[in-house]
Amino acid sequence: MREMLRTLYGYQAWANNDLFDKLALLDPQAQAAELRTTLRLVSHHHVVAEIFAAHLSGTRHHHLSDNTVETPTLDALRASVAATDRWYQNYVNDVVPDRLDEAVAFTFTDGDKGTMTRHEMLQHVALHSAIHRGEVSRILVQLSITPPWDTLAVYLHRTQPARREQELRPTG
Repeated sequence: MREMLRTLYGYQAWANNDLFDKLALLDPQAQAAELRTTLRLVSHHHVVAEIFAAHLSGTRHHHLSDNTVETPTLDALRASVAATDRWYQNYVNDVVPDRLDEAVAFTFTDGDKGTMTRHEMLQHVALHSAIHRGEVSRILVQLSITPPWDTLAVYLHRTQPARREQELRPTG
């Protein structure tokens, strides 16, 4: 399970970085509304990642809702997302495997109570981020900007090019 989580969070960091490369192509004046919308979407999934990082580490977070009041700049958000991605990569590298099935009780920002295992929290953060990267990619398409090719298969083959050299062997 730990190797799957390492792959998942390597992919997450790669996909987030690739998305920021595409967001840098937006014209801050001519595409101001779209840039703001994309930054709000990324900020939201980032805040959720920070909240769950606090749950996983047993610390308090400073968020009062699932997004920031002010829209962060592209550069500030990129740096913060990269730092959080590194935190998750370190967490999945260092967590004792037996702890992944441990249930953690927490409170959502709206006051509702919740309980998830550490493994479920990690899955949630990665899947939640992917949903919102997809929304941002749709906006990029509407602006005639080619979105990132955000798939696990692309990540694996770009980060491990030798996978392209494998010969097919019959199965069965």
